[in-house]
Amino acid sequence: MVLTLVGNPGTTCTRRVATVLQEKGVPFEFKSVDLMKREQKEPEFLEKQPFGVVPYIVNSLSSAKCYTMHLIKFELPQDDDGFILYESRAICQYIASKYADQGTPGLVPDFTDRKAYALFQQASSAELAYFNEYAEKAVLEKVIKPKYGVVANVEWADGLIATLETKLDVYEKILSKQKYLAGDSITLADLYHLPYGTYLKDAGASGLDSTSRPNVARWWKDISSRPSWQAVKDGVKV
Repeated sequence: MVLTLVGNPGTTCTRRVATVLQEKGVPFEFKSVDLMKREQKEPEFLEKQPFGVVPYIVNSLSSAKCYTMHLIKFELPQDDDGFILYESRAICQYIASKYADQGTPGLVPDFTDRKAYALFQQASSAELAYFNEYAEKAVLEKVIKPKYGVVANVEWADGLIATLETKLDVYEKILSKQKYLAGDSITLADLYHLPYGTYLKDAGASGLDSTSRPNVARWWKDISSRPSWQAVKDGVKV
């Protein structure tokens, strides 16, 4: 049984999932989708991901080569055969929970530890509402659109970045009291920031390594230097 990640090698959400697969040492096949050819809009793809975006995962019987940072042998339980899941954060939580006993521990705290689990959910919600909400749209306008010759709404993007900077000031306060966003142990809430965080300077933001926010810079250096991110930051290998 092999887990297959279906996505585009360079997209942010695909790399978010691949980072967690690496972090947990889970072997996987990678199936590349050509977005320029709109393969993500073909009926076969839409059967698995009805919104027509990448990535999704599927568990299936396979003898193809697997990719893993640790080169370990691993088999998925037979009852997962045919299981399909989309949305990168949902996939990451599934991976971190299912393979909790291998790789980096505690990426999703045990839900029986009510306080730790609630703090993780709090940090995850903060990433989505106060970071991704602004970073994703700003990067799309000022980094991704220009690559494809699309006219960007720079004024709107600059407004997003200005708001994001105020949110990062709050991050600085949080991280002055603890090592990571949910406490003193790394969780998915931290790793979720990696794909868009790496583009912020290109979008005109101060960046997560800014000396004006030493605690954010310390945190960013920590998470962005992890082998899991280094393995996929330039694209998931086919």
